Amino acid sequence: MKFAKRLLGLGLAAAVGITMTMASVVSSSAEAAWEPKKPVEFVIMAGKGGGADKMARLLQAVIEKNGWSSKPLTPINKPGGSGAEALVHLNGVSDPDHTIMVTLNSFYTTPMRQPKLGVDITTFAPIARMAEDTFLLWVNKDAGIKNVDEFVAAAKAAGNDWIMAGTGKSSEDNLLTDFLNAAYGLNMKYVPYKGGGKVAKQLAGNHANSTVNNPSEQEGFYNAGTTMALAAFTDNRLAMFPDAPTFIELGKDFEYYMQRSVVGAPGMSADAQAYYQALFAKVFASEEWSAYRTKKSLRGDLLQGDALMAYWKHENEVHRAMLKKMGAID
Repeated sequence: MKFAKRLLGLGLAAAVGITMTMASVVSSSAEAAWEPKKPVEFVIMAGKGGGADKMARLLQAVIEKNGWSSKPLTPINKPGGSGAEALVHLNGVSDPDHTIMVTLNSFYTTPMRQPKLGVDITTFAPIARMAEDTFLLWVNKDAGIKNVDEFVAAAKAAGNDWIMAGTGKSSEDNLLTDFLNAAYGLNMKYVPYKGGGKVAKQLAGNHANSTVNNPSEQEGFYNAGTTMALAAFTDNRLAMFPDAPTFIELGKDFEYYMQRSVVGAPGMSADAQAYYQALFAKVFASEEWSAYRTKKSLRGDLLQGDALMAYWKHENEVHRAMLKKMGAID
Protein backbone atom coordinates (compact mmCIF):
# COMPACT_ATOMS: atom_id res chain seq x y z
CA MET A 1 0.00 0.00 0.00
CA LYS A 2 2.81 2.45 0.88
CA PHE A 3 4.59 1.71 -2.41
CA ALA A 4 1.39 2.35 -4.37
CA LYS A 5 0.89 5.66 -2.55
CA ARG A 6 4.46 6.67 -3.37
CA LEU A 7 3.94 5.97 -7.08
CA LEU A 8 0.69 7.92 -6.98
CA GLY A 9 2.48 10.84 -5.34
CA LEU A 10 5.19 10.90 -8.00
CA GLY A 11 2.62 10.77 -10.78
CA LEU A 12 0.67 13.70 -9.40
CA ALA A 13 3.86 15.71 -8.85
CA ALA A 14 4.46 15.72 -12.58
CA ALA A 15 1.12 17.42 -13.04
CA VAL A 16 0.76 19.72 -10.06
CA GLY A 17 4.34 20.36 -8.88
CA ILE A 18 6.93 19.28 -6.40
CA THR A 19 4.82 20.17 -3.33
CA MET A 20 2.67 17.08 -3.73
CA THR A 21 5.76 14.86 -3.97
CA MET A 22 7.11 16.22 -0.69
CA ALA A 23 3.71 15.72 0.96
CA SER A 24 3.67 12.11 -0.20
CA VAL A 25 7.16 11.46 1.18
CA VAL A 26 6.25 13.02 4.53
CA SER A 27 3.06 10.98 4.69
CA SER A 28 4.89 7.76 3.84
CA SER A 29 7.55 8.44 6.50
CA ALA A 30 4.90 9.13 9.11
CA GLU A 31 3.19 5.85 8.34
CA ALA A 32 6.45 3.91 8.56
CA ALA A 33 7.23 5.48 11.95
CA TRP A 34 4.07 4.28 13.74
CA GLU A 35 4.46 3.86 17.47
CA PRO A 36 2.04 3.50 20.40
CA LYS A 37 0.23 6.67 21.40
CA LYS A 38 -0.96 5.34 24.77
CA PRO A 39 -0.09 2.44 27.12
CA VAL A 40 -0.30 -0.97 25.42
CA GLU A 41 -2.54 -3.58 27.02
CA PHE A 42 -0.39 -6.71 27.36
CA VAL A 43 -2.88 -9.51 28.00
CA ILE A 44 -1.75 -12.82 29.50
CA MET A 45 -4.14 -15.72 28.81
CA ALA A 46 -3.12 -17.49 32.04
CA GLY A 47 -2.92 -16.81 35.76
CA LYS A 48 -0.17 -15.21 37.82
CA GLY A 49 2.96 -17.20 38.58
CA GLY A 50 2.81 -19.50 35.55
CA GLY A 51 5.19 -19.70 32.62
CA ALA A 52 3.20 -17.31 30.42
CA ASP A 53 2.94 -14.77 33.23
CA LYS A 54 6.65 -14.90 34.02
CA MET A 55 7.53 -14.58 30.34
CA ALA A 56 5.25 -11.58 29.77
CA ARG A 57 6.60 -9.71 32.78
CA LEU A 58 10.18 -10.35 31.72
CA LEU A 59 9.46 -9.12 28.17
CA GLN A 60 7.83 -6.00 29.60
CA ALA A 61 10.79 -5.41 31.92
CA VAL A 62 13.37 -5.81 29.12
CA ILE A 63 11.49 -3.36 26.90
CA GLU A 64 11.12 -0.82 29.71
CA LYS A 65 14.75 -1.16 30.85
CA ASN A 66 16.07 -0.48 27.35
CA GLY A 67 13.56 2.25 26.50
CA TRP A 68 12.44 0.43 23.37
CA SER A 69 8.79 1.50 23.46
CA SER A 70 7.38 5.02 23.41
CA LYS A 71 4.62 3.91 25.80
CA PRO A 72 4.61 1.26 28.56
CA LEU A 73 3.30 -2.27 28.13
CA THR A 74 0.83 -3.09 30.92
CA PRO A 75 0.52 -6.83 31.80
CA ILE A 76 -3.05 -7.95 32.56
CA ASN A 77 -3.91 -11.55 33.52
CA LYS A 78 -7.11 -12.98 32.01
CA PRO A 79 -7.02 -16.73 32.79
CA GLY A 80 -10.74 -17.53 32.90
CA GLY A 81 -12.17 -20.44 30.90
CA SER A 82 -8.75 -21.87 29.93
CA GLY A 83 -7.93 -18.61 28.17
CA ALA A 84 -11.43 -17.99 26.80
CA GLU A 85 -11.64 -14.73 28.75
CA ALA A 86 -8.47 -13.44 27.08
CA LEU A 87 -9.41 -14.61 23.59
CA VAL A 88 -12.86 -13.03 23.72
CA HIS A 89 -11.38 -9.82 25.10
CA LEU A 90 -8.84 -9.55 22.29
CA ASN A 91 -11.41 -10.54 19.69
CA GLY A 92 -13.59 -7.56 20.58
CA VAL A 93 -11.19 -4.75 21.51
CA SER A 94 -11.98 -1.30 20.17
CA ASP A 95 -8.31 -0.39 19.73
CA PRO A 96 -6.45 -3.39 18.24
CA ASP A 97 -3.31 -1.34 17.62
CA HIS A 98 -2.78 -1.02 21.38
CA THR A 99 -3.66 -4.58 22.45
CA ILE A 100 -1.33 -7.58 22.34
CA MET A 101 -1.31 -10.93 24.13
CA VAL A 102 1.05 -13.63 25.36
CA THR A 103 -0.41 -16.97 24.44
CA LEU A 104 0.15 -20.70 24.84
CA ASN A 105 -1.42 -23.83 23.35
CA SER A 106 -4.91 -23.07 24.68
CA PHE A 107 -4.82 -20.56 21.82
CA TYR A 108 -5.64 -23.63 19.70
CA THR A 109 -7.65 -25.85 22.02
CA THR A 110 -10.04 -23.37 23.67
CA PRO A 111 -11.65 -22.10 20.42
CA MET A 112 -12.14 -25.74 19.33
CA ARG A 113 -13.76 -26.75 22.60
CA GLN A 114 -15.87 -23.60 22.76
CA PRO A 115 -16.93 -22.78 19.19
CA LYS A 116 -19.62 -20.38 20.48
CA LEU A 117 -16.81 -17.99 21.40
CA GLY A 118 -16.60 -17.15 17.70
CA VAL A 119 -12.79 -17.02 17.79
CA ASP A 120 -10.78 -17.71 14.62
CA ILE A 121 -7.07 -17.76 15.42
CA THR A 122 -6.15 -16.96 11.80
CA THR A 123 -7.61 -13.46 12.31
CA PHE A 124 -5.06 -12.64 15.03
CA ALA A 125 -1.92 -10.74 14.06
CA PRO A 126 1.19 -12.98 14.15
CA ILE A 127 3.83 -10.93 15.97
CA ALA A 128 6.45 -13.30 17.40
CA ARG A 129 6.92 -16.83 18.64
CA MET A 130 9.55 -16.17 21.28
CA ALA A 131 10.13 -19.82 22.26
CA GLU A 132 8.67 -23.25 22.81
CA ASP A 133 8.40 -24.31 26.44
CA THR A 134 9.04 -27.79 27.75
CA PHE A 135 7.17 -30.11 30.12
CA LEU A 136 8.28 -32.60 32.75
CA LEU A 137 6.48 -35.04 35.00
CA TRP A 138 6.81 -33.90 38.63
CA VAL A 139 6.17 -35.44 42.05
CA ASN A 140 6.71 -34.27 45.62
CA LYS A 141 9.88 -35.67 47.16
CA ASP A 142 7.86 -36.78 50.19
CA ALA A 143 6.26 -39.44 47.98
CA GLY A 144 9.59 -41.28 47.79
CA ILE A 145 9.09 -41.88 44.05
CA LYS A 146 12.40 -41.83 42.18
CA ASN A 147 11.52 -42.88 38.61
CA VAL A 148 8.65 -43.39 36.19
CA ASP A 149 8.27 -47.09 37.00
CA GLU A 150 7.67 -46.25 40.65
CA PHE A 151 5.32 -43.44 39.62
CA VAL A 152 3.28 -45.83 37.46
CA ALA A 153 3.07 -48.40 40.25
CA ALA A 154 1.89 -45.80 42.78
CA ALA A 155 -0.59 -44.14 40.43
CA LYS A 156 -1.98 -47.49 39.31
CA ALA A 157 -2.52 -48.57 42.92
CA ALA A 158 -4.28 -45.30 43.76
CA GLY A 159 -6.53 -45.36 40.69
CA ASN A 160 -8.86 -42.35 40.48
CA ASP A 161 -7.66 -41.14 43.87
CA TRP A 162 -4.36 -40.11 42.28
CA ILE A 163 -4.60 -36.36 41.62
CA MET A 164 -2.85 -34.78 38.65
CA ALA A 165 -3.10 -30.99 38.99
CA GLY A 166 -3.01 -28.95 35.78
CA THR A 167 -3.82 -25.64 34.15
CA GLY A 168 -7.30 -25.53 32.63
CA LYS A 169 -9.68 -28.08 31.17
CA SER A 170 -8.68 -29.85 27.94
CA SER A 171 -5.48 -27.82 28.06
CA GLU A 172 -1.86 -28.83 27.54
CA ASP A 173 -1.67 -30.39 31.01
CA ASN A 174 -4.92 -32.26 30.41
CA LEU A 175 -3.60 -33.63 27.11
CA LEU A 176 -0.41 -34.85 28.80
CA THR A 177 -2.42 -36.45 31.61
CA ASP A 178 -4.49 -38.31 29.03
CA PHE A 179 -1.29 -39.46 27.34
CA LEU A 180 0.07 -40.85 30.62
CA ASN A 181 -3.24 -42.55 31.46
CA ALA A 182 -3.36 -44.21 28.05
CA ALA A 183 0.34 -45.05 27.78
CA TYR A 184 0.62 -46.67 31.21
CA GLY A 185 -2.92 -47.93 31.86
CA LEU A 186 -3.62 -45.38 34.61
CA ASN A 187 -6.81 -43.73 35.81
CA MET A 188 -5.49 -40.51 37.32
CA LYS A 189 -7.97 -37.77 38.17
CA TYR A 190 -7.18 -34.48 36.44
CA VAL A 191 -7.97 -31.36 38.51
CA PRO A 192 -7.65 -27.98 36.72
CA TYR A 193 -6.46 -24.69 38.24
CA LYS A 194 -6.04 -21.15 36.89
CA GLY A 195 -2.33 -20.89 36.18
CA GLY A 196 0.80 -22.99 36.40
CA GLY A 197 1.91 -21.16 39.54
CA LYS A 198 -1.13 -22.43 41.47
CA VAL A 199 -0.58 -25.91 40.06
CA ALA A 200 3.01 -25.94 41.28
CA LYS A 201 1.90 -24.90 44.76
CA GLN A 202 -0.63 -27.75 44.88
CA LEU A 203 2.16 -30.27 44.38
CA ALA A 204 4.57 -28.54 46.75
CA GLY A 205 1.91 -28.52 49.45
CA ASN A 206 1.04 -32.20 48.89
CA HIS A 207 -2.48 -31.27 47.77
CA ALA A 208 -1.85 -33.10 44.47
CA ASN A 209 0.16 -36.23 43.68
CA SER A 210 1.78 -35.06 40.44
CA THR A 211 1.91 -32.32 37.82
CA VAL A 212 3.33 -31.75 34.34
CA ASN A 213 4.57 -28.22 34.99
CA ASN A 214 7.02 -26.28 32.83
CA PRO A 215 10.50 -25.83 34.35
CA SER A 216 9.88 -22.15 35.15
CA GLU A 217 6.79 -23.04 37.18
CA GLN A 218 8.41 -25.71 39.39
CA GLU A 219 11.90 -24.20 39.48
CA GLY A 220 11.61 -22.62 42.92
CA PHE A 221 10.26 -25.75 44.58
CA TYR A 222 12.75 -27.93 42.71
CA ASN A 223 15.69 -25.79 43.85
CA ALA A 224 14.37 -25.95 47.41
CA GLY A 225 14.36 -29.74 47.25
CA THR A 226 10.56 -29.98 47.60
CA THR A 227 9.75 -31.50 44.20
CA MET A 228 11.58 -33.63 41.66
CA ALA A 229 11.37 -34.21 37.91
CA LEU A 230 10.90 -37.82 36.81
CA ALA A 231 10.91 -37.51 33.01
CA ALA A 232 10.74 -34.94 30.20
CA PHE A 233 8.30 -34.70 27.28
CA THR A 234 11.16 -33.64 24.98
CA ASP A 235 13.31 -35.16 22.26
CA ASN A 236 16.51 -34.90 24.34
CA ARG A 237 17.26 -34.56 28.05
CA LEU A 238 17.17 -31.03 29.41
CA ALA A 239 20.43 -29.60 30.70
CA MET A 240 18.68 -28.39 33.85
CA PHE A 241 17.48 -31.91 34.64
CA PRO A 242 20.16 -34.33 33.42
CA ASP A 243 18.83 -37.19 35.55
CA ALA A 244 15.32 -37.00 34.07
CA PRO A 245 15.08 -39.26 30.99
CA THR A 246 12.79 -38.44 28.09
CA PHE A 247 9.67 -40.50 27.52
CA ILE A 248 11.22 -41.40 24.17
CA GLU A 249 14.10 -42.99 26.07
CA LEU A 250 11.52 -44.86 28.13
CA GLY A 251 9.98 -46.39 25.03
CA LYS A 252 7.11 -43.96 24.42
CA ASP A 253 7.30 -42.22 21.05
CA PHE A 254 5.93 -38.93 22.35
CA GLU A 255 7.15 -35.36 22.78
CA TYR A 256 5.19 -32.18 23.35
CA TYR A 257 5.97 -28.44 23.54
CA MET A 258 4.08 -25.25 24.29
CA GLN A 259 4.32 -22.12 22.21
CA ARG A 260 5.32 -18.92 23.95
CA SER A 261 4.08 -16.36 21.44
CA VAL A 262 3.02 -12.74 21.28
CA VAL A 263 -0.07 -12.11 19.15
CA GLY A 264 -1.92 -8.99 18.11
CA ALA A 265 -5.65 -8.38 18.22
CA PRO A 266 -7.73 -9.01 15.08
CA GLY A 267 -7.91 -5.84 13.02
CA MET A 268 -4.46 -4.59 13.99
CA SER A 269 -3.06 -2.28 11.31
CA ALA A 270 -0.10 -3.40 9.22
CA ASP A 271 2.00 -0.53 10.57
CA ALA A 272 1.29 -1.43 14.19
CA GLN A 273 2.02 -5.09 13.50
CA ALA A 274 5.35 -4.17 11.90
CA TYR A 275 6.20 -2.05 14.95
CA TYR A 276 5.53 -4.91 17.40
CA GLN A 277 7.36 -7.42 15.21
CA ALA A 278 10.46 -5.21 15.21
CA LEU A 279 10.11 -4.61 18.96
CA PHE A 280 9.95 -8.28 19.91
CA ALA A 281 12.66 -9.25 17.42
CA LYS A 282 14.86 -6.82 19.35
CA VAL A 283 13.84 -8.48 22.64
CA PHE A 284 14.53 -11.94 21.19
CA ALA A 285 18.07 -10.87 20.31
CA SER A 286 18.71 -9.38 23.76
CA GLU A 287 21.09 -10.87 26.32
CA GLU A 288 18.30 -10.92 28.88
CA TRP A 289 16.02 -13.08 26.76
CA SER A 290 18.87 -15.41 25.76
CA ALA A 291 19.75 -15.94 29.43
CA TYR A 292 16.10 -16.54 30.33
CA ARG A 293 15.70 -19.10 27.55
CA THR A 294 18.72 -21.01 28.81
CA LYS A 295 17.72 -20.82 32.46
CA LYS A 296 14.12 -21.93 31.84
CA SER A 297 14.94 -24.71 29.31
CA LEU A 298 13.13 -22.93 26.47
CA ARG A 299 13.81 -23.85 22.84
CA GLY A 300 12.85 -22.84 19.28
CA ASP A 301 13.76 -20.05 16.87
CA LEU A 302 12.02 -16.72 16.44
CA LEU A 303 9.00 -17.00 14.12
CA GLN A 304 7.11 -13.99 12.76
CA GLY A 305 4.58 -13.04 10.11
CA ASP A 306 3.70 -15.70 7.53
CA ALA A 307 6.03 -18.26 9.12
CA LEU A 308 4.27 -17.88 12.48
CA MET A 309 0.84 -18.12 10.85
CA ALA A 310 1.90 -21.35 9.10
CA TYR A 311 3.11 -22.68 12.45
CA TRP A 312 -0.26 -21.84 14.06
CA LYS A 313 -2.19 -23.62 11.31
CA HIS A 314 -0.03 -26.74 11.60
CA GLU A 315 -0.24 -26.85 15.40
CA ASN A 316 -3.96 -26.19 15.26
CA GLU A 317 -4.49 -29.40 13.28
CA VAL A 318 -2.17 -31.35 15.60
CA HIS A 319 -4.24 -30.24 18.58
CA ARG A 320 -7.51 -30.92 16.77
CA ALA A 321 -6.42 -34.54 16.35
CA MET A 322 -5.40 -34.75 20.01
CA LEU A 323 -8.71 -33.33 21.23
CA LYS A 324 -10.65 -35.72 19.03
CA LYS A 325 -8.65 -38.65 20.39
CA MET A 326 -9.41 -37.67 23.99
CA GLY A 327 -13.11 -37.17 23.15
CA ALA A 328 -13.13 -33.44 23.90
CA ILE A 329 -14.49 -32.52 20.44
CA ASP A 330 -16.29 -34.41 17.66
